[in-house]
Amino acid sequence: EVHGARYMAAFVNEQNSKRGHYADVIKDIADKQVCPFCPEQLANFHKNPIRRHGHWIVTNNMYPYKPVKQHILLIHAEHIEHARDLSNEAWSELQEVIKQETSDRNMVGGAFMMRFGDTHFTGASVSHLHAHLIQSDPEAQDYDPELGLRARIG
Repeated sequence: EVHGARYMAAFVNEQNSKRGHYADVIKDIADKQVCPFCPEQLANFHKNPIRRHGHWIVTNNMYPYKPVKQHILLIHAEHIEHARDLSNEAWSELQEVIKQETSDRNMVGGAFMMRFGDTHFTGASVSHLHAHLIQSDPEAQDYDPELGLRARIG
């Protein structure tokens, strides 16, 4: 068995979610053997409002990184796991969604990070292709200017 291959068979990677309540949620999802980001399951595990934009589902992250002003998930509506599987139309729509969300939410700065493929390499807890649109909060009480906002990759 190839080290990373075992993660591709599951919809979630419990090893990438070892923190409190979130770890419990991921364990529950793993036990149910469902993909929590597929449209038919998303509302079961995600309680924030969900909007559809063509190939993309847009929602505020239930478990945002710290410290953030905004943390938006952009989830591909169909279950795919790798960026190479995105259609040209989906790539174009993603650009439009990012433009719209940053404008509508008045994001004066931020970061975009896409997670795809083997979760052993991405640090993601969910294998379904998704992206993060994040605006940090340098004025937050727990903000460390040397560390900023940190996200795990790998």
